[in-house]
Amino acid sequence: MTDTITPHTPTLTAKDFATDQEVRWCPGCGDYSILAQVQKVMPTLGIPKEDIVIVSGIGCSSRFPYYMNTYGMHSIHGRATAVASGLKAARPALSVWIVTGDGDALSIGGNHTIHLLRRNFDVNILLFNNQIYGLTKGQYSPTSEEHKITKSTPMGSIDHPFNPLALAMGADASFIARTMDRDPKHLQAMLLRSAAHKGASFLEIYQNCNIFNDGAFEIFTEKNSKPEEAIFLEQGKPLVFGANQNKGIKLDGFKPVIVHLEEGASTDDLWIHDEHDFYKAQILIRMFDDPSLQGHLPRPFGVFYQTERACYEDVMAMQIDEAFAKTGPGDLDKLLRGKETWTIG
Repeated sequence: MTDTITPHTPTLTAKDFATDQEVRWCPGCGDYSILAQVQKVMPTLGIPKEDIVIVSGIGCSSRFPYYMNTYGMHSIHGRATAVASGLKAARPALSVWIVTGDGDALSIGGNHTIHLLRRNFDVNILLFNNQIYGLTKGQYSPTSEEHKITKSTPMGSIDHPFNPLALAMGADASFIARTMDRDPKHLQAMLLRSAAHKGASFLEIYQNCNIFNDGAFEIFTEKNSKPEEAIFLEQGKPLVFGANQNKGIKLDGFKPVIVHLEEGASTDDLWIHDEHDFYKAQILIRMFDDPSLQGHLPRPFGVFYQTERACYEDVMAMQIDEAFAKTGPGDLDKLLRGKETWTIG
């Protein structure tokens, strides 16, 4: 009788994903919370540390790879998405995470972000949105609100800001979600959902920069205001919010409106969230962009939209296999010459 030896897979903890590097963010920065939640979630994924890679660009958030005991790369400004795309194409079995900020991903890196999403590489984008440039000391960013007074806009910004989730929706992202640094349980849940999605996941994380933009999202995170100002999306459940869960949202045509459950409205009349509904997802994403609704509707958090679509690296591998099966090893010289050649004389 032959004994079968099963290889021992060590049980990992959050400490296994921490490094010996001193964490060099400003005291009180929201990045600390995000780092802690990522380190807590990683052991639950069942992925060996050596198969996880974190790629960052430039910015405060981009120090992330130094603090995660995995493989990682601190790349160049705005190009983390491009570097990660190449890595995933070459090593599709790896779990690839992109850590970026609103300036890094949406300004100099906006083009690369769009193309990664439309190609649908199976990677996870964590966009830390603090609506400011923190590392370079407080200039306005692509997500800063209009009239924002900063060192680079002393009379107030005249730029119209990006809505990151609307940009992702327009680029045909296959998973779109939002969470916040000061809600650890929700942040962990969204990280798990991102990791489970097959395709490019785009997770916007509201992150407080307590030095240059303190309190930007306070209305959504503080105990007294959060129940009235934030609504949490759950698949198959009605949109209900409020300190006593006494308010709901229903659609009046294409326009979301608030109803009061204690005044006779029924949960049967409310908008039931379906994260596979492409059209309703766009309404949810744009709710706070509508000037006629601003100040009335709560800000949504959770998974707005997800769908299944072929991943770039899988289709590329299939195409290579198909080409090799038909013609064998390729002829680079012939490929470069192409069909547009002619003979003179």
